[in-house]
Amino acid sequence: MKKSVFVRKTTLLAFLLLILACSIISAGEKGNYKGELRLPEEGVTQIIISRGGSQMMGRILEIKDDEVVFQSELGTTDIKISDIKEIREIASSSLKEGTYWFPNPNQTRMFLSPTGRMLRKGEGYFNDIYIFFPSVAYGITDNITMGAGITIIPGIDIDKQIMYFTPKIGVAAVENFSLAVSGLIFRIPKAYDWDNDDAMAVGIIFGTGTYGTPDKSISFGLGYGFVDDELADKPAVMVGGEYRFARRAAFVSENWVFPGTDNPLISYGVRLFGEQMSIDLGFFNTFGEDMPAIGFPIIDFVYNF
Repeated sequence: MKKSVFVRKTTLLAFLLLILACSIISAGEKGNYKGELRLPEEGVTQIIISRGGSQMMGRILEIKDDEVVFQSELGTTDIKISDIKEIREIASSSLKEGTYWFPNPNQTRMFLSPTGRMLRKGEGYFNDIYIFFPSVAYGITDNITMGAGITIIPGIDIDKQIMYFTPKIGVAAVENFSLAVSGLIFRIPKAYDWDNDDAMAVGIIFGTGTYGTPDKSISFGLGYGFVDDELADKPAVMVGGEYRFARRAAFVSENWVFPGTDNPLISYGVRLFGEQMSIDLGFFNTFGEDMPAIGFPIIDFVYNF
């Protein structure tokens, strides 16, 4: 009996090792890379990322059977196709003083509010504010994004945690101008609502327009608050923007004027980012008597996938 179990485990291990070996071999085969292997058009720069993680920026001059001739600042180099993990093509406008500025990874949102831009189909991100407010958003199509999350506040039962949803529909109206309609909907468990036997929905419906490039833009919009099926009579007004002042950093501001209030809600801060991740470090302030001079801090983490 023990021998039979040993044989089965040994066979299974050998099978798994065979699959792993085949994966390693196939990973090195020609053509198993992301991107398009071709001679670039005029004004287009290419980035080749090797399987070891190194990057070279330049242009492919010649494509051979098993290697390419690549021209970079270091000169001409022969690169084996089996060593290529990814090939990217970037416009000359993405180069600042010879340095590649990767696309802004967080251009669909400010601190809390959405911009008019949309995720493309298949794109998504994980977002976490103050650790206890995580959410996920995903581009179902180029024009429809769906997001959702739930609080993870310690010491509170799961049936008392608050769920929230962030649907969004948008279009690129003209070049450098995008429009979107979105919502921030909270589902408040009935445990917090003494006058209602069912869960309560509260939130705000946005209409947002964004003008500019991903690195320098201004957004403006209107938002109507609601409680269940009751909609506010007057909208809140939002004006915000983002200015990328360095390869890995941008200034972000998001500001609201709510009906019936004397002081606007002002925010400002810095967004630090890489190609997939970003961290927001900012402050909200109403400049009221009880508000600290610098404002109330906001910390936000985003990972794009």
